[in-house]
Amino acid sequence: MFRPLTENPRMRRTALLFAALMLPAGMALAQATPPASTPAPANPAAAAPANPPAGAPANPVVARVDGQEIRLDDVQEEARRLPEELRNMPPQMLFPLLLDQMITQKAITQAARAANLAQDPEVAARLRRVEEETLQQALITRAVGPLLTEEALRARYQQQIATRPAEEEVRARHILTATEAEARTAMAEARRPGADFAEVARRRSTGPGSREGGDLGFFKRGDMIPEFAEAAFGMQPGQISANPVRTQFGWHVIKVEERRAVPPPPFEEAREQLRQTAFEEGVNAEVERIRGAARIERFGMDGSPVQAPSLLDRAAPPAPATPAQPRR
Repeated sequence: MFRPLTENPRMRRTALLFAALMLPAGMALAQATPPASTPAPANPAAAAPANPPAGAPANPVVARVDGQEIRLDDVQEEARRLPEELRNMPPQMLFPLLLDQMITQKAITQAARAANLAQDPEVAARLRRVEEETLQQALITRAVGPLLTEEALRARYQQQIATRPAEEEVRARHILTATEAEARTAMAEARRPGADFAEVARRRSTGPGSREGGDLGFFKRGDMIPEFAEAAFGMQPGQISANPVRTQFGWHVIKVEERRAVPPPPFEEAREQLRQTAFEEGVNAEVERIRGAARIERFGMDGSPVQAPSLLDRAAPPAPATPAQPRR
């Protein structure tokens, strides 16, 4: 039976390989995320031919295109850039595919240079953009790299998280209604001896989660709007709010099910968030430092000089003093 190409694992891997190698160079520069904390270990033999001859050079030439050499370490470097799925392909399959693709790319590049395409204004502009983006990325990465080491992240954890006191959480249910009268009717029903608050919520609540009996799960004070949080955190397990609570969403009848104190998360759980925060802070600080040291001149759309904005631009003089009124 005929199988589509997309169902053939080898064809799919080949297509993925081609797509991965043809990604625009500047695409990665648009990613506002820190580099991976633990990059996948590079397999030196990932793209090496199986069973190299005894006495072969450590970094042999594996192809030439119009006299331009491609060496083994060039192929291995390309392999390290591939997605993990492709890096794990058998070397005897990956090496010829990768080398063939690199030969094609080298031939296309050589043909473009022979046609003097680098002198084309549009191409030259794109090359400048790629060069500038690469330089920007390299500078920022070098600046924030020390902030992302394991030692630096653990120090940040100790300073910002480890010493934090346990944070209180509440698990509550609620019944949401459109009017205060409806809320008071629901509250009276939920307060009857033997009443099941969850069952009342399923029948009367109009809010999300009504099918789950209005269960909101555990939440911190800052997770809820102030009116709701103040009421919920002022109650003990088993209590139902004495009065309906009004918020922008309507009227709530609240029942607290549980309270607990949650200690700070361990470093392993907090690591990625710490990395992201350190990365963003480091990038912002480095950008501000560079901008502050740069000599910047601004010009209008007509090319005329524009004065740099000042903190005093929108300042208004103080109002004149009101004459003192005579006493009566």
